[in-house]
Amino acid sequence: MDISHAEKVLIIGCPGSGKSTFARKLRDATGLPLYYLDRIFHRPDRTTVTRPEFDAALEGITSRDEWIIDGNYIRTLEMRLSVCDTVFFFDLPLEDCLAGAASRIGTVREDLPWVETELDPEFRQYIIDFPEQQLPEIRRLIGQAAAGRGIKVITFTSREAADQFISEVRS
Repeated sequence: MDISHAEKVLIIGCPGSGKSTFARKLRDATGLPLYYLDRIFHRPDRTTVTRPEFDAALEGITSRDEWIIDGNYIRTLEMRLSVCDTVFFFDLPLEDCLAGAASRIGTVREDLPWVETELDPEFRQYIIDFPEQQLPEIRRLIGQAAAGRGIKVITFTSREAADQFISEVRS
């Protein structure tokens, strides 16, 4: 799929699915500036910013001419969908997402302001619950935005498909 005209891109899906890795590769291939919602919301000491602080930062990003935004944060998804032109939706099997989250333990990542030392039990449960508690609403909002605004939606059901897409963008 041609994304040469993509200027405002969302990357969403279950934690551990490969969103942030794809976001970095897409940034490198397109030159679009990349923003991680986890970096905006979380401080290095593992506290979080206030809702008004988060919303103000997000509004500042979405008012720009070009961006890639990586992250779900379903509370603000409808607003982001109202201004984006392209969505990459990672819809991978639960087992792949759990394995992806576990594989990054101990790794310095640019999308998170600390190094995870374990797969936090609460976060693991969030991933397990994601297909039932988050995906239906995400799908509804994406479908609504695609029908209403005609945004491009590219769904990946495997990391290999995402990698293939990036290799085609680079060539």
